[in-house]
Amino acid sequence: AAAMAQDTTPAPSDSATKACKTEKAQMGAPTFKAAYGTNKTKSNAFGKCVSKRTTTETANQDNAAKQCKAERAADAAAFNAKYGTNKNDKNAYGKCVSSKSKAATAADTKTDVSAAKSCKTERSGDPAAFKAKYGTNKTKSNAFGKCVSATAKAKPDETTTTTTTTSS
Repeated sequence: AAAMAQDTTPAPSDSATKACKTEKAQMGAPTFKAAYGTNKTKSNAFGKCVSKRTTTETANQDNAAKQCKAERAADAAAFNAKYGTNKNDKNAYGKCVSSKSKAATAADTKTDVSAAKSCKTERSGDPAAFKAKYGTNKTKSNAFGKCVSATAKAKPDETTTTTTTTSS
């Protein structure tokens, strides 16, 4: 079953790379660099994003696998009919895992982009207060990334619940 899931579900690092490209496009390069970059020029932003998202993608795929196993155990015939696409539905499990992990990735991306937009708005109001509130290093230069992270974590998983419910 795990082998079938791997046939249709991209590797976590591949999903992470795609998600980071999407985030960068939706946020814009300057905001993306501010959110993820940790060095002086923020030139390491993409690598930091992929590293963070690979961990998230691994968890998304593990959670999807658990959900699919439970769904299949509840009603195998309905499960195979819903997800199977070949003549004997042997690929149903892999298709299920893939669809659920992709939905979770899309929700995570939406949450991160929304958090970045919120932080950008907050920072524009009073940049000094923003740095004081979120910055944790000596120069408070990490304030934007810390804001995005805190804001994304604080948002309820409404996007995940909605997306998962829609795709289930």
